[in-house]
Amino acid sequence: MLARLQRLITFALLIAAVAWLLFFWKTSTTLALAGFVFVVLGYSGFLAIEFVALRFVNRSDPTPAPSLAELVKAWLGETLAAPRVFCWRQPFRSAAFPDQLAGDSVVRGRRGVVFIHGFFCNRGFWSPWLKRLQGSGHAYVAVNLEPPFASIDDYAPLIDAAVRQVTEASGRPPLLVCHSMGGLAARAWLKAMRAEDRIHHVVTLGTPHRGTWLARFSRVANGRQMQLSGQWHQALDLDMPSHRHALFTCWYSNCDNIVFPTSTATLQGANNQLVRGAAHVQLAFLPQIMDEVLAMTDD
Repeated sequence: MLARLQRLITFALLIAAVAWLLFFWKTSTTLALAGFVFVVLGYSGFLAIEFVALRFVNRSDPTPAPSLAELVKAWLGETLAAPRVFCWRQPFRSAAFPDQLAGDSVVRGRRGVVFIHGFFCNRGFWSPWLKRLQGSGHAYVAVNLEPPFASIDDYAPLIDAAVRQVTEASGRPPLLVCHSMGGLAARAWLKAMRAEDRIHHVVTLGTPHRGTWLARFSRVANGRQMQLSGQWHQALDLDMPSHRHALFTCWYSNCDNIVFPTSTATLQGANNQLVRGAAHVQLAFLPQIMDEVLAMTDD
């Protein structure tokens, strides 16, 4: 569902950019090029607004404040990372690396992985991770959280099915790797199924564990649930006390342009790992993080 929507958006933007270029080229080359660049790179301006908001909202946050150089570097990094995800991997490559559950590609006894993407994403988000696991002997499933704008609680059955599949294929409780809202979906599943004994560990990458300032602008169910210290978060924390957070490793960044204030991406009692200067999407593909997370499959 989401892949079709993002294909439509990508094609619409390309058609609009080319149409503008051709229409104005003979009358004003400058106007033609300016409009083309605006359509193709306009999203980078919206990213810049997010980083400005991050700078102001984070002023009272205990996390080390980012320098101007870190913010600029993160903005440029996200400008490159975002189209790879939203205009290529998710709309056109979501099925490029199928789930690995059987045959010679899976070695029983090796720990498997369940990948859980975030808001407005699909399994194509994880393509670089899935590519690394191809032929490794590790079973894995990358879920599609659909419908894309449903309640986060509604995703529990999808995650439960994925955990069962990977456990049956590998013979061991899996590692859960989650980006952004995916970490909340994993926690909602743990709460609903009382499933702490069924997993090895949960890694979250830029997850708004206590909400995010930007969610105040959302009008869809799962977006509203991510509001800062909202009722949904309070109920989730009440049913999963902090002593269970030892199951979690939370990677977070002081330049996350989606999840801020920055400390909301941490959990009390978890292994919280700060990365400086990485934006929200960019954070999920840093080689250091990928190496350390996938090394957990050897435990």
